[in-house]
Amino acid sequence: MSSHKHHEHLTKIKNAVHKTDKLNASQKSSSIKTIEEWYKEDRAIGTLENELLKISIFFEEVFSELGIK
Repeated sequence: MSSHKHHEHLTKIKNAVHKTDKLNASQKSSSIKTIEEWYKEDRAIGTLENELLKISIFFEEVFSELGIK
């Protein structure tokens, strides 16, 4: 995946976190922190998926909407 596409997906996931009512404040905070770390370090999106799914199953829906899974 190109770096631009990778960052685009991270931005969309981050926006979904901000907008959802399916995550509590702690889950949102943990999710945003994880996403920002991945963005800075340009890590693999597959590993990010696993980390976010540990926080909440909500991310299955986000990944599906983005066509990632």
